Amino acid sequence: MVSVVERLKAAGAYGRGQKASLSRAVGEGSGVRAGGGRAAGDIGAAGAGPLPQPLSRERERGVNAAAGDDSKVLTGARIGIHQVSHWFGHGNERLQVLDHVDLSVAPGEFVALLGPSGCGKSTLLRLVAGLDQPTSGEILQDGTPITEPDPSRIVVFQDPTLYPWRRVWNNVALGLQAQGILAQQRHRVDDALRRVGLESFARAFPHQLSGGMAQRVALARALVNDPRLLVLDEPLGKLDSLTRLAMQSDLVELWQRSRFSALLVTHDVEEALFLAQRVIVFSQRPARIAAELRVDLPYPRHRGDPRLTELRHEALRHLGLDASW
Repeated sequence: MVSVVERLKAAGAYGRGQKASLSRAVGEGSGVRAGGGRAAGDIGAAGAGPLPQPLSRERERGVNAAAGDDSKVLTGARIGIHQVSHWFGHGNERLQVLDHVDLSVAPGEFVALLGPSGCGKSTLLRLVAGLDQPTSGEILQDGTPITEPDPSRIVVFQDPTLYPWRRVWNNVALGLQAQGILAQQRHRVDDALRRVGLESFARAFPHQLSGGMAQRVALARALVNDPRLLVLDEPLGKLDSLTRLAMQSDLVELWQRSRFSALLVTHDVEEALFLAQRVIVFSQRPARIAAELRVDLPYPRHRGDPRLTELRHEALRHLGLDASW
């Protein structure tokens, strides 16, 4: 279970020396009224607005043009995971979840992690995010050990964890507000909402959003920090199948435009192959790397591509599930 503070740290909204500013940011208007009434310090009346449209190349080009000279092209982070092992508990109750994992993520690369439930995939993401320290081994970002959360590494969880008393705009702005730079960087919130196609919902409350829209807000809250690494812990796992397919395409477009590195945990083999350039298959706990699949297909990918079918069979074989296919 991830605590509220840990989620805030992972979302770039909680850093060293920022406890007081975060408390003010989150507590602002914390007296939630029935029906999601207006919170003090919020940005105005809620508006439903039109239904959000899927992202498109035309929309992305428009956002690029709108960003003008303020847009920044950042290089994705280089992540090195070296001989990492991890245990939970103490003494006779120790449980090993990771066993000498060696893995690298190149700048701007999209890597997906597949494996049995409970094998340690999400634990590895926590270590990469800096929420925990490995029992042994080391994890580096651009050659520097990761010892704590940092706004350059943002986690998007399965649950969007939006604050119900804050409108969409204010939820996205949380990280900048906690860092004390919101007044000078308000345009970054507007840009992030445009990038996920929710600019018309800036004044809406979370309860007025669908599940897919709420997850887009969570993505915007991550993107507003200009992350160099996006850590994705089953971010689409709770969405219905049609919304999930649309969001997969949206996520690819956002990654291609923003050029961050991405590390994804998913239990969906097809999702991993559709999104990632490399798919890492883990064994049962304690997790070891059982296989590495290179998805040698250009973007945008077509789900009916015979090569994806071949890779799916290979991934399922490593997971011991190929007999059903």
